Amino acid sequence: MPAEGCLFCAITTGERPGEVVFSDEVATAFLDIRPVFKGHVLVAPAAHAETLTDLPPTSVGPFFQRVQAVAAAVERGLGAGGTFVAMNNRISQSVPHLHVHVVPRNRKDGLRGFFWPRTAYDGPGEAASYALRVREALTPFSPSARTS
Repeated sequence: MPAEGCLFCAITTGERPGEVVFSDEVATAFLDIRPVFKGHVLVAPAAHAETLTDLPPTSVGPFFQRVQAVAAAVERGLGAGGTFVAMNNRISQSVPHLHVHVVPRNRKDGLRGFFWPRTAYDGPGEAASYALRVREALTPFSPSARTS
């Protein structure tokens, strides 16, 4: 169901223009208007979901099958050596509608790893404490569990 005022919902329903490369009942894929490289595609679920944790568990597999297909098509169609596939949840998410970036990549294209500085743990103890906190948040694991 489209959300009122959502740009990506409007592109999905055809109310707003977009250079759509794929669309079905699960997802719509369209060119990013500010691409990292030409051919940069956004894949958004057809039904409005703000973040990955808002996407119904039964929709996750079908949605990522479309992401996988678009990544393969970007490589084949553009002769790219690979793709960078990424998503933001809330922070740095310019449109509050879940979307996955599929960016064509080639060796020596100028894109350097991640777009932010990397850090290091102070040692094995600190790494273990972070791992424990995440493990505890997953237990007991339930695909229907949501974070807020």
